[in-house]
Amino acid sequence: QVQLVESGGGLVQAGGSLRLSCAASGRAFSTYNIGWFRQAPGKERELVAIISKNTVITYYANSVKGRFTISRDNAKNTVYLQVNSLKPEDTAVYYCAADRTAWNTRSDYNYWGQGTQVTVSS
Repeated sequence: QVQLVESGGGLVQAGGSLRLSCAASGRAFSTYNIGWFRQAPGKERELVAIISKNTVITYYANSVKGRFTISRDNAKNTVYLQVNSLKPEDTAVYYCAADRTAWNTRSDYNYWGQGTQVTVSS
């Protein structure tokens, strides 16, 4: 099992940046793919970015390509999401999720954090 805790959210003006962190506890963090998802009020939770267990492969939703960067430090059991050029439509609760085999299907992820709020003002 793995436990996930997100941090780094906050209130930022449009065009600003944040770095979100997903800290994991538990065994064998490096054997999990990690995804970042977000959920805006009244909307479904959507995939933002994924990083593979060995850090080689990344995936981004079209809406964030070129603005968000996912990375991980397996020695620190942490995954990061650098979010730049933020827009009001990026406002959401951001969640990280872990699974050994899941990739871009939300329901396949077995472990979830509690989320961190990102609010972008115009």
